[in-house]
Amino acid sequence: MTDLSAALETAIQAAREAGTLLTSKFGQLPDVNEFHAHDIKLALDVESQELITKRLLGRFPDHAIYGEEGIAGDQSSEWQWIVDPIDGTVNYFYGLPHYCISIALRRAGEIQLGVIYDPSRDELWQTVKGTPTLLNGRVISVSDRTELADCVMSIGFAKSKATINAGLQLLPKYVEKVRKCRMMGSAALDLAYVATGRLDAYIEQSVSLWDVAAGKLLVENAGGRFEMTTRADNPDKISVRAWNGKIQLLAHE
Repeated sequence: MTDLSAALETAIQAAREAGTLLTSKFGQLPDVNEFHAHDIKLALDVESQELITKRLLGRFPDHAIYGEEGIAGDQSSEWQWIVDPIDGTVNYFYGLPHYCISIALRRAGEIQLGVIYDPSRDELWQTVKGTPTLLNGRVISVSDRTELADCVMSIGFAKSKATINAGLQLLPKYVEKVRKCRMMGSAALDLAYVATGRLDAYIEQSVSLWDVAAGKLLVENAGGRFEMTTRADNPDKISVRAWNGKIQLLAHE
């Protein structure tokens, strides 16, 4: 049986070490493995995940790793770490200090703990199933706002033509009803911000599990709601809505 306290401690250590790595290279021109129309893959993504993998499997060698940069460990294990070594890679590449490391642990399909670390602001969110969400050791909660007109929300546009168009159709429906809509560039930080009450809602048409696994538990343990639906056109992608649970979102798109 895995000790969740030890697992959380290890995840925090791994996230902070990866954050130190990313901070040390921030502002330099990073090596690019792949350029895509709406995305960039850095050599540093791989380096960060390798560092995290070494730390996690060094403590829990019988666990599995499922990350943006590949898998490792015992893939038959009921314990699986879900890792995004740089969430907000495009921001990072362009020198925008809004990116993070996201690490979650799930057992038999259920998230047990989540850690998100923003090295630019030295902000670390953590939670374990059934416990409060913490930001730098302080208990946090979602916002108390109940009216859309008072809310700030983030709407993501994903990467494909179909999901960009879906976001474009959704944006005007909300932009007329809320105080402000934002596009932040990091799904994990959007969810952390919902958990903290900085954002009231976050909607994204197409993300990967590693983008949102830790943030899902952060939001739920902070009193918010999280919904995800597998996309019919791509079973590897999910549509996500996360909010404070108090506002009434529009009908799901």
